[in-house]
Amino acid sequence: MSATTTAPQPAPASLPRRLFIRHPLISFFVLAYAFTWLAWSPWYLSEDGVGLLPYDAEGIADFLNTAALIVGPTLSAFIVTGVTEGRDGMRRLLRRIVLWRVAPKWYLFVLVGIPAIIVLCAVVMLGALASFQASLVPSTLFMYVVAGSVFLFAGGPFFEEIGWRGFALPRLQRLYGPLVGSLVLGALWDLWHLPLFLIPSWDTPHGNPIDIALFVSWAMAITILFTWIFNNTKGSVLLVILAHWSINSAATAVFILFPAPAVTEGFANFVIGFGVVALLIVALTRGRLGYRQDEVVVAGNGRKM
Repeated sequence: MSATTTAPQPAPASLPRRLFIRHPLISFFVLAYAFTWLAWSPWYLSEDGVGLLPYDAEGIADFLNTAALIVGPTLSAFIVTGVTEGRDGMRRLLRRIVLWRVAPKWYLFVLVGIPAIIVLCAVVMLGALASFQASLVPSTLFMYVVAGSVFLFAGGPFFEEIGWRGFALPRLQRLYGPLVGSLVLGALWDLWHLPLFLIPSWDTPHGNPIDIALFVSWAMAITILFTWIFNNTKGSVLLVILAHWSINSAATAVFILFPAPAVTEGFANFVIGFGVVALLIVALTRGRLGYRQDEVVVAGNGRKM
C-alpha cells in the first residue's frame, strides 16, 4: 500500500481573532471604551466624581488620565491592527504616525491658523479686549511652546489620535464617505468622554446639559476639521496630533491672556467659531473634506481608499 501524506491544516482562529477580523471597527471601539473607562474608574468613582468610593483621586487624576489614553485608543489601535493585518499593518500605521513630509502650508495652518481662530473667537466676546493681560504675553508664549509640549503626550493629542484618526477614520471613510464617516467618528469620540462629564475637576463642563451639548458640538466641528487636515496631508496622523495639541494649548493661553468671564466661563464662542470653519470646509469641498481615494493610504494589504 502506498502511504498518503496529508498537509497539516492551520489551527482554527480563536473567537476573539475571528471577531477582530470580521469587525475591526467595532472591536476597536469596544476595546477603546473598555480600556479607557476602566483606567478612569478610580477617578470618576471617587469623591471627586460620583462619590461611590471614599477617597479623593484629584492628586492622581493626571496619571489616571494619561494611563487611560495610552491603554484606550492607542493600545486598542495596535491590538486590532496587529491581529487583523500583522506586521505590515503595524508598519503602515507607524509610518502614518511619523509622516511629516507634507506641504509647509499645513504646518502653518495647524500651528498659526488654528491659534488665530481661537484668539479671534475670544476677542469678539464682551470685555475680552479690556481684560487683555499684555504683561503675560512672553510667559504665556513660553508656556504655549515649551510647557504645552508636555501635554502633546500627557493631555490627549498623541495617544488619542493614533486611535481616532490613525485607525478609525480611514475605515469609516471607506465605509461611509468622508462627511458621514467624520460625523460617526465625532459622535463616538463624544460618547467616549462620557465618564469625564461626571468629574467636577475635569477641565470641561460637567453635569450641565447645555454645557455638555456645547462640548459635543465643538468636538463634532473639530472632527470635521481634523478629517480635512488628515485627507490633505496624505493621511498624516502627525499633523492631526499637532492640530489637536494646537487647539488645547492655544485655548489655555487665551484663557490666561483674556480672563474676562465671557471667555473663561464657557466656550460657546469656540463652538460658533469652529462651527463656522467646519461649515465652510464642508461647503467649499462639497462634503469631500479633501478626500481623494487614490492618495489616502489605509489599512488592509496596502490598498488605497
